Amino acid sequence: MKKRLLTLTVVAAAFAVNIAAEVGGIDADMLGRLKASFVNSPQDKALRNAMNGIEIDKLAANADAPNSFSTDFSDRVESKGITNQKNSGRCWLFTGQNVLRSQMMKKHDLPELYLSQNYNFFFDQLEKANLFLQAIINTADREESDRTVDWLFQHPLSDGGQYTGVSENFMKYGVIPAEVMRETNSSNNTTRINSLISLRLREDGLKLRRMKAEGMSQEALMKEKEEMLKTVYRMLALTMGEPPTEFTWTRKNSKGEVVSTKTYTPQSFYKEFAGQDLKNDYVMLMNDPSREFYKLYEIDLDRHAFDAGNWKFINLPVEDIKKMAISSIKDGKMMYFSCDVGKFLDRERGVLDVDNYDYESLFGTTFGMDKAERIRTHASASSHAMTLVAVDIDKDGKPTKWMVENSWGPGANDGHLIMTDKWFDEYMFRLVVDKKYVPAEILKILNQTPTLLPAWDPLYLDKD
Repeated sequence: MKKRLLTLTVVAAAFAVNIAAEVGGIDADMLGRLKASFVNSPQDKALRNAMNGIEIDKLAANADAPNSFSTDFSDRVESKGITNQKNSGRCWLFTGQNVLRSQMMKKHDLPELYLSQNYNFFFDQLEKANLFLQAIINTADREESDRTVDWLFQHPLSDGGQYTGVSENFMKYGVIPAEVMRETNSSNNTTRINSLISLRLREDGLKLRRMKAEGMSQEALMKEKEEMLKTVYRMLALTMGEPPTEFTWTRKNSKGEVVSTKTYTPQSFYKEFAGQDLKNDYVMLMNDPSREFYKLYEIDLDRHAFDAGNWKFINLPVEDIKKMAISSIKDGKMMYFSCDVGKFLDRERGVLDVDNYDYESLFGTTFGMDKAERIRTHASASSHAMTLVAVDIDKDGKPTKWMVENSWGPGANDGHLIMTDKWFDEYMFRLVVDKKYVPAEILKILNQTPTLLPAWDPLYLDKD
């Protein structure tokens, strides 16, 4: 016992010596210099008093910024109705549906149309659960510390996503009117059910890995996975309702006159009123200056369903993307758009402008990273998807501001956000455009062998 205590004492002493020998800590002398650098002038005291009770953004509000932005735009796609994702991360789904329903209303002379987010979200969660469990089976021969395995257990399920979730989901499961499968408390407030299903999936993932280690066959693993998915299906059905396989819907025209009453499946409803090939007719464009432009990239394991393709995009300079966006808007077609919405957002006015807040003057320092540096250091990434609906072009043919239809319910600008062109340059990340607005030389990039990026890449950890 004495020998063991002596050994522990020696080890502890050696550890203390190593810690003491390391250079880089804050010692008393450094702390003194840091303290002395803060003058605590009357101006500092006034700022400290103000910051004690007032939020930073209110104090940093830039008095030199424009007080208002005109809601007039040279080119705008008309839309009807503002949606509200409430306390959920389903902006990607709302955006996809807002683009689709706009086209459906225009094409079929409908007075209004809201689609059921709850319906498509049910299948999104079921597909993601299967994606996780199948990926666990496929990586079961790797160590638990393997980067991919660790990433899977960190992200078994989420309510976030991006355009491939829209295209794969709608094409496979169709869409239905909102009144056929209404929102529930859990679909509007996804945190709790998402965390519970994630907890269940993590436990199931461990079980599948144990079964593989014990030599169970692939057939046994697949059978067990299906039993696990039955539990997920039950949890979803209890909290969101069971999706209908068919429904009866009365169609009216813009004058409110009844046109027809028919029975549809979700797939036949999609085929009759939308009918677009969302997977092949559209291309995802990205502005990521941290890596090479005019190249095709693919994000590993970034998809909403196991049997769907990974997320692929063409990386382009922002000016190229703007040209295609303007062509689409001028032709009356909205677009799926995503950005870092939290940066320089004035919620009260519904304005995104890099001049909204002057943090540098408030704190007497600079924040000088460019877009590529912000991406590489995790300071900026796409955080929210919205529907790009308008652009304002000046007499010289240059865009000065843009507008998106948001999914935060009614608010400033009738539920829309206005962004300056300068803000667009800095915080726009991706746009999904119909291929007919994409130049042929850019479409050829789709023939490249994509550069595969890991699921944990800095820009793609935060989904729309």
